[in-house]
Amino acid sequence: MTPTTPSPQVARNHSAARAAAPWLAPFSTMTDGELRDPKQLLGLARALDAPAESLARGLFVAESINVIQRALDAGYEPFAVLTDERWLANSAALIDALRAANPSLPVAVVSTDEVRSITGYETTRGPLAAFHRKPEPPLADLLANAHRVAVLEDITNYTNLGAIFRSAAALGIDAVLLTPSCHDPLYRRAARVSMGTVFQVPWARISTTRTWAEEGLAQLRAAGFTTAAMALCDESLPLQDPRLKPIERLALVLGTEGDGLAPATIAACDYTVRIPMAHGVDSLNVAAASAVAFWELRWDPAH
Repeated sequence: MTPTTPSPQVARNHSAARAAAPWLAPFSTMTDGELRDPKQLLGLARALDAPAESLARGLFVAESINVIQRALDAGYEPFAVLTDERWLANSAALIDALRAANPSLPVAVVSTDEVRSITGYETTRGPLAAFHRKPEPPLADLLANAHRVAVLEDITNYTNLGAIFRSAAALGIDAVLLTPSCHDPLYRRAARVSMGTVFQVPWARISTTRTWAEEGLAQLRAAGFTTAAMALCDESLPLQDPRLKPIERLALVLGTEGDGLAPATIAACDYTVRIPMAHGVDSLNVAAASAVAFWELRWDPAH
């Protein structure tokens, strides 16, 4: 392993990485769940001889220059960098910026084979950087000035999750709310598919139980939101129904691929909304459906 420039912490070979360079653990031995597990993080802090509170909020791994840059721009503190030497020329300025944010940042530059050996990834699409998580903003703060929010119920496909965030960023969604069983948007693949927009769109968890709707929809209504469940039902309104777009504060509730929204969620929402289909197609993928709905129901102050 070769440093990009003299660095206080650079592992010299991948066989020593796990023993002599515990800062590489987020890229190698630790799963996404472990990067959010206080017990695992306590063990990592001890291995680093660092205060336990330094890792208390957890870590995540970002991949590619664009995604890492957006995480940095969003104020996430870098923890460590691992990069294939192929990416070094194009990422040198980014690594300098990461080191400016954390002067003691450990950086390892390795061969393609070593990246595979350390990470288990067959391919990578740029450098990898581990970042400290930030605390989630209070739900009330996200809703205070929002006009359009998306609520994601139990989305467990990382590609769909990342694509929804990318559409949310591009099409004027003010915040994304995740139910307790929804997967982590900062997971490497979700963040990469989103092109880093998971760091641009504010998000937080809504409710504290898997059967979230009673508590969560009450919180939305208390903040002045009308709720619209995206679902195929006989009584559903077409997306272009003139009653929908003028609503000043609208929460669009989307369900997981396949099963869709829970019946209890649909029943509890103020409206059920469908995207009209043609040629015998019954529905769109949830990520595609989110983009159509976000655009059609975008907030227009002129209303």
